[in-house]
Amino acid sequence: MTSYAQACGSVVPATSVGGTGAAAVEAGSGVTAGKAAPRVRDHRVDALRGVALLMMCIDHIPQDVLNRFTMRNVGFADAAEVFVLLAGYASWLAYGRAFSRQPWMQVVERLLRRCGRLYVFQTLMAVVTIFTIRTWRHYWPVPVDFLEPELAHGLDSLWRVMLLQALPGNLNILPLYIVLLLAFAPLCWVLRRVGPWPVLGASGALWAVVNFDPSLNFPNWLDPDGWYFDPLAWQFLFVLGACAAILAGRHGGSLPLSRPLAVVCWTYLAFSAVESFPWTGWGLPDMRPMATPWTDKMVLSPLRLLDVLCLFYLVQSSTLATRWSQGRAGQLMAMFGRHSLEVFTLGTILDLYGRLIFTNFGVGWGMQVTINVVGFVLLWGMTRELDRRRALARAARRA
Repeated sequence: MTSYAQACGSVVPATSVGGTGAAAVEAGSGVTAGKAAPRVRDHRVDALRGVALLMMCIDHIPQDVLNRFTMRNVGFADAAEVFVLLAGYASWLAYGRAFSRQPWMQVVERLLRRCGRLYVFQTLMAVVTIFTIRTWRHYWPVPVDFLEPELAHGLDSLWRVMLLQALPGNLNILPLYIVLLLAFAPLCWVLRRVGPWPVLGASGALWAVVNFDPSLNFPNWLDPDGWYFDPLAWQFLFVLGACAAILAGRHGGSLPLSRPLAVVCWTYLAFSAVESFPWTGWGLPDMRPMATPWTDKMVLSPLRLLDVLCLFYLVQSSTLATRWSQGRAGQLMAMFGRHSLEVFTLGTILDLYGRLIFTNFGVGWGMQVTINVVGFVLLWGMTRELDRRRALARAARRA
């Protein structure tokens, strides 16, 4: 069974869904691959990833009025949690199942090529960010929070950025994904021998330890607290995504629907929305029933984890979400999701210029409309062209 991942593809590979038996959990005997059934393209993962990518772009521009309407305003979690969970889900579909059909070294080589591609795009964003700000400040003022002072005032430490020892702000999620992908082959080896539950137990235990002791983190030369997305904690979300893909493989590509569980998820999301909504920012009375508990993003606190898991379950068990993803709006979001590496990279660069323009030339409605429309059109045009090239490549292979 082939995946939709291509060499020119996305941060996480695009996904296909096999029938029941495409990836099965055998009780007490690990994970095995069954007879492949005809595949039906499931656009939910791509569409949800596309929505998350656009929200990440909007959230990275504090002055953008649209970030009042992203999911971080109606929940403990935000688009980053969705992004990493889908990374684990799609990585199993693209690589995890391949370990049962192809030589291990061949799949490992694909994983390493993906990591290399991620590193190239990470380097591109870092170089563009540093040189843009160092050039821009010769003509217009640049607030110090746009780039860490160690990089803003000299390039002697650029090598630390290249070695991922220093992670500038807004450039810290691809390094996390590189680390998770490098560990994915050993993860698959264990999954196929002991099954998902022991792996989930060990992964969850590590996440819990990090939540009790946040000092357990990778070093970041630019931040004494370490990586903004602590890999030792966020790995649990990635593993949960991979195990969800295994479970969905046993049920025709969807998570099994339980109405009581769906009610619990909706209830928790409603509570999360009330607790997280910026009441005072909208000039409204504070309607929160309690003081918001600890929701540290660095260590993926429990409230954030539950929030994204509830959202993901409702989407991946919903036939309504399936129909929406097949409609015009869903297909547009899925197109963004299929090319998520390019969308994330261009979006991050556009975010930088959007922040600089808003800071120096104002945040009026005319500027708001211009920045958002131009940014969306550029992202749409790029993904349309990438889709066209992908279709041509497929046609050439068939010929």
